[in-house]
Amino acid sequence: MENNLSKTYDPKDFEDRIYAEWEAKGAFRAERDPNKKPFTIVMPPPNITGQLHMGHALDQTQQDVLTRFKRMQGFSALWLPGSDHASIATEVKVVEKLRKEEGLELEAGLWRDDHSAVQKTG
Repeated sequence: MENNLSKTYDPKDFEDRIYAEWEAKGAFRAERDPNKKPFTIVMPPPNITGQLHMGHALDQTQQDVLTRFKRMQGFSALWLPGSDHASIATEVKVVEKLRKEEGLELEAGLWRDDHSAVQKTG
């Protein structure tokens, strides 16, 4: 019996089926186990510019490895999607859009300081 592989990889041939299987098995569910010590890494989203680089790949790989390692050590491990950690890139895009669409000039950081959802301390 001859088994030939396709010359090109088409993710549509596999990813939907594999993703559905992962979901069915609870691969993305995090449940707190009171018998295990918790371990969590917050995974920041990609930058608003959409320009990913090797630093992003390295960071994501390290987070994945640490989370899996802690799970193998018996921790109740969670790799959690987080919030924007590099608001400078976001601010640049927002200011560019406001300048173009509405002709507004904004001082750097002014909008963020007035409208931040993060509670100010001190």
